[in-house]
Amino acid sequence: MSNTITHSVATLSEELQLLLGHSSSKQANEIIATLLDVPRFWPTTHAADPVDDAICEAACTAVTQLQRGAPFAYAVQRAAFRHLTLHVDERVLIPRPETELLVDLVLSLAPRTTGTIVDIGTGSGAIALALASEANFSRVIATDISLDALTVAQHNASSLAAKGVLRTPVEFRHGSLVTPVKDIHATAIVSNPPYITFEERVTLPSSVVDWEPALALFSDNNGMAATAEIVRDAADVLEPEGILALEVDSQRASLTVAVLAADPRYEGIAVHLDLTQRERFVVARRRPS
Repeated sequence: MSNTITHSVATLSEELQLLLGHSSSKQANEIIATLLDVPRFWPTTHAADPVDDAICEAACTAVTQLQRGAPFAYAVQRAAFRHLTLHVDERVLIPRPETELLVDLVLSLAPRTTGTIVDIGTGSGAIALALASEANFSRVIATDISLDALTVAQHNASSLAAKGVLRTPVEFRHGSLVTPVKDIHATAIVSNPPYITFEERVTLPSSVVDWEPALALFSDNNGMAATAEIVRDAADVLEPEGILALEVDSQRASLTVAVLAADPRYEGIAVHLDLTQRERFVVARRRPS
């Protein structure tokens, strides 16, 4: 792909506004800023700066995708997660801001200099790569049943490693939920599993149900099948006093607590709230014996 300089930021913004069909520069500049990985105000303060053809082409493609109804993150193929910028497309779930708090929970509860951390159902790799970039664990292992998702996650890991961002080695394993890591002993297991029921599909916005992978959204047994399987199998992988941290639907936090409480291998079960004060996370500790 050519890197010829043919546009300034201002002229590219004007072209995007024409393609978008409105005169506001806000969305056009947001596309440019996201593709360049700069703050949103940057295109306004750097209007005369040159932009190469690769960015221009990506920006025009993003407009086409937006006009098809694609979520913004898929249109620009970028998503921010904590301090990272990740590649995302229809093969993976778009990382949500609330999931950033799940990373905080693991960092606050698990030793930050030793041990193996496991991310179940890694998708884009957001949780695993955030943990690997913010602490010096022995290693981080990320699993996913989707080979497509693992391709995206591995791409993100390679890009971040090349930038020197990762402090902990990251390994990717293919398979369903905890199955790929049954041979290891983990300090912590973290997961944002699918937890929406198939019946709830009709309540979801089209930007979710028409674009994001169903495998990452829906689960059987009132949305609890994946969560219950992780609870059951994680106890065999966790070290004594190891941490299990799960993101859950606020309607199912109490159900998740009940599943954990019914398993004598867990203790210290607690529910944590997200920024909107909803019951979003459930954590538990593996009993010492």
